[in-house]
Amino acid sequence: MAVTEGIAHEGILRRQSLRESAARTYARSLPIVPVRARGLTIEGADGRRYLDCLSGAGTLALGHNHPVVLEAIKKVIDSGAPLHVLDLATPVKDAFTTELFATLPPGLADNARVQFCGPAGTDAVEAALKLVRTATGRSGMLAFTGAYHGMTEGALAASGGAPDVRVTRLPYPQEYRCPFGVGGERGAELSARWTESLLDDPKSGVAPPAGMILEPVQGEGGVIPAPDDWLRRMRRITEDRSIPLIADEVQTGVGRTGTFWAVEHSGIVPDVMVLSKAIGGSLPLAVVVYRSELDAWEPGAHAGTFRGNQLAMAAGAATLGYVRENRLAERAATLGTRMLGRLQGLAADHLSIGDVRGKGLMIGIELVDPEAEDLTAPGPAPADPALAAAVQRECLDRGLIVELGGRHSSVVRLLPPLTITDEQAEAVLDRLADALTAAERSLHRPHETGPSH
Repeated sequence: MAVTEGIAHEGILRRQSLRESAARTYARSLPIVPVRARGLTIEGADGRRYLDCLSGAGTLALGHNHPVVLEAIKKVIDSGAPLHVLDLATPVKDAFTTELFATLPPGLADNARVQFCGPAGTDAVEAALKLVRTATGRSGMLAFTGAYHGMTEGALAASGGAPDVRVTRLPYPQEYRCPFGVGGERGAELSARWTESLLDDPKSGVAPPAGMILEPVQGEGGVIPAPDDWLRRMRRITEDRSIPLIADEVQTGVGRTGTFWAVEHSGIVPDVMVLSKAIGGSLPLAVVVYRSELDAWEPGAHAGTFRGNQLAMAAGAATLGYVRENRLAERAATLGTRMLGRLQGLAADHLSIGDVRGKGLMIGIELVDPEAEDLTAPGPAPADPALAAAVQRECLDRGLIVELGGRHSSVVRLLPPLTITDEQAEAVLDRLADALTAAERSLHRPHETGPSH
């Protein structure tokens, strides 16, 4: 039986490589064929089991096939309710919206509107950009280096992946690779002053901004949490200049970072929130939530054929309710702190770990090549994408699925479901530590105890 499954596994992978586009991504580094899954665990067609710390790029807040999600989907199917309703009102949609509003920051929920978009987060980003441009009558946009907001044209422009003269790129503060070379509070202060200078200098060449879009934690950019004081400063800067602030919570939302929404760490209330991934309970769903004062759209100004996904709304309402009722955000904060602590201990024994960072169960380990470090130049050692790729391969060999990110794809990312147990977390870290040692050995990287990081 195992031989038959293995042959089927290889055939499926071969046909995928022949039929699918060159744009495929995860399939290249994760050559597995999932056939069954529950919680943290995936079983492949070849019979192997994996601990999944990718979680659909953060989509699976409750892991694979959680009973509360399956029951919500089954209930809708068994009811005979229509599954495709465009933007018509339904009991399922009303229940989802009610649950969503119950989780929002009070300063927003009390006076908010919601726009259901196309099924992907990038659709919601496009809607948010269109919304603030319509409401303000301006065309410019403020975005940050290292951002990732999606793959459509406007989202790519805001992410730095496509040129757009209307988008002004601002420095995003980070401790490890500070754009100003100082890090800490000083680096965040310089970032804020730079922003203020560009906005207030009549000769800066900055297009009048319709909005500012930011991630409270940059995910694809390398798991870089924004300092809370800096986020509060951005909120003041935008408020004082009547610039709508858009928080992209596509990956950080629904308890991922240790609070239900990542903006809650700093206490800010954005004007617009972009939500997707986990809000659909593993199914496609994306929305924009915004202050009612911005609701200047004409009917049909933004639409999408599949914005009425009833199964996703049912699964999403069940997920939101389960996370809220079972205090999984608090659980993510506690377990995330513990995992970060152990990873920081691992860093003390591995020169190739440049930095360990994150919030809640959104964790990044930046790998570097200490042998390539220029001792005459200040700052951290160069990023080591080759080692990161080797670690990902070694993890897969040990039954652990991890993602890579960061500017140079040198950050190993952990996005386990919020339902991960203490024992599973230990197993993840054990396999990761073993994979790192093996990858260092294969690339002849030093792994003996080094100086503190």
